[in-house]
Amino acid sequence: MVASPQPAPPKPPAPTATMPRSFWAKILLHIENIFHLTTKELRSIRADPIMLILVVYAFSLAVYTVANGASTEARDLTIGIVDEDHSGLSRRLLDAMTPPLFKKAVSITADQIDPMMNSGELVFVLEIPPRFEQDLLTGHPTSVQLNVDATAMTQAGNGSVYIQNIVMNETAKYLISREFNIPLPVNFVTRVKFNPNLDSSWFTSVMQVVNNVTMLTIILTGAALIREREQGTVEHLLVMPLLPAEIMLSKIIANSLVILIAATCSLIFVVQWWLQVPIPGSIALFCLGTAVYAITVAALGIVLGTIASTMGQFGLLVIPVMLIMQLLSGSTTPMESMPSWLRYLMQVISPTPHFVSFAQGVLYRGADLTILWPDLAAVAAIGIAYFTFSLRRFRHVIFGA
Repeated sequence: MVASPQPAPPKPPAPTATMPRSFWAKILLHIENIFHLTTKELRSIRADPIMLILVVYAFSLAVYTVANGASTEARDLTIGIVDEDHSGLSRRLLDAMTPPLFKKAVSITADQIDPMMNSGELVFVLEIPPRFEQDLLTGHPTSVQLNVDATAMTQAGNGSVYIQNIVMNETAKYLISREFNIPLPVNFVTRVKFNPNLDSSWFTSVMQVVNNVTMLTIILTGAALIREREQGTVEHLLVMPLLPAEIMLSKIIANSLVILIAATCSLIFVVQWWLQVPIPGSIALFCLGTAVYAITVAALGIVLGTIASTMGQFGLLVIPVMLIMQLLSGSTTPMESMPSWLRYLMQVISPTPHFVSFAQGVLYRGADLTILWPDLAAVAAIGIAYFTFSLRRFRHVIFGA
């Protein structure tokens, strides 16, 4: 008996346009999920008035008060003068110590120096020796002594330079008026760029905005995760057909968006309009860099939120992290003043030094993207590393995967 031939197996369907269409349908589904979750996060932020007040205060009054109160200029310096010469030149030096750089100079005796400096009444004491003017006119070497209270470190450093310049300039003018030819080997001309008046508020106001972006992005993102874990609403998300990346991205995008809007408004209305600080660079470029940076530090906030189990633990964990990121970022002290190994370490593990360099280049010097792209690329590279690690922690802690 001859077996009947078996029918040939059906051929697999040829690829059609429906396969790419299904791929794009999945992408659109993920985007839709992220959109709805981001909307939920924004509503949660709106429903938390304390957090909103913190954001508004940090980017308005805090920026203004720090810019005006944390001034590094030498102003209203207290100075005493021990005049043992009682000459025209010594009286001229006394009259040269004028406001606003100095308070009214006080004439004291030598035995009052230590008591008045120990009590904090005087930061500087200038001692003019006997025969000071006569020694200058006769060509004999002479000197004056400046006593400085170095506990007031900023005033001590800046004020000493100002007093030295005043003494040298007034002495030169006096000798020229007496028809003495003083050789001046160098004519020193100073040109100050980007901050011609050396006003510290131009620097501190912008750096305060940068520091607040770092602080509040970490706090808002981590607190959003901790709040859901404490209230038990995260379990509702676990039973929904959602991916861990979608949930985490929604928290990062929502909180980064709030901080970006607040930082932009602060830069325009507080820094430019209220404090009258000129910004020569592109605010749009700064917003682009801030968006990349905010997403990066928001991922760090997720990591801290997965390590801490309560809001109190999260607050204690955030404090040392933010202190290190801000103090070693170049926003307070120059990066060049740090040890080389520490500077390179911070540039590898922290995005803050790169963002501070980017913000200073845009807002102070008016640089464009062709100059600043290495800083922006470094922030993005560190952000990818942060995001990858935070997604792994998020899956492990929240989903148990």
